[in-house]
Amino acid sequence: MSLIWDELKDAVPMIVHGNPTLLSIIWFTLQVAAVSTALATVIGVPIGLAIGLGRFRGRRIAQVLANASLALPPALVGAVLFLLCAGGAPLSSLQLIGTRRVVFVAQTILALPYTIALTAAAVQGLPAGLLAQARLLGARRPQLFMLALREARIGVVTAIIAALGTSLSEVAAIAIVGGNIYGYNQTLASATLFEVNGGRYADAVAIAIVLVGMILILMCGLGVLQQRVGIRLRFRPAT
Repeated sequence: MSLIWDELKDAVPMIVHGNPTLLSIIWFTLQVAAVSTALATVIGVPIGLAIGLGRFRGRRIAQVLANASLALPPALVGAVLFLLCAGGAPLSSLQLIGTRRVVFVAQTILALPYTIALTAAAVQGLPAGLLAQARLLGARRPQLFMLALREARIGVVTAIIAALGTSLSEVAAIAIVGGNIYGYNQTLASATLFEVNGGRYADAVAIAIVLVGMILILMCGLGVLQQRVGIRLRFRPAT
């Protein structure tokens, strides 16, 4: 316990006094979380809607793959991305390895399964007669998509929350492809790993405290939004 207390006494001043390196890592983490979650939402939600509403051949296979991707090991994603982007690889001309850009790419890939699979599940959980009635009334595909998105919005917000969570907490993939370069392309999660490996436990504790605080603030904010969405949905006036 004395060791923990000693590290906390050294860690708190770093946070209170605004250590410049820590502030830069916080800012980069927020950028990565915002961009990767936004991209995963823009790409993944339409795919999830298509899987949830579609009647195309291979839909069940797509559903299984979407669900299976939730268990995809981040280290595997990082390794595959590295093999695709390393020197002589098909995507080597992009020169992504060891850059900040590759961190955004890796985190977006890791967030995508959540927006796809959870959106599809939310849509499939809608009352069976709702969409059937809309089809009978002549609703076209874009109208069905918007109806499903509106009615399943609580589940879609849950998908976005899950995507944001993985964007904030993932380490392995960005460490593999980004190199976890000190003060350059580190997120709070990867910086914690870096400091622990270097034996700088006070720094690691300070970064971990900030990361946990950020997760709590962002997730509580999205949780309030989700609750308000649920209340509006529950008390939506009949038309």
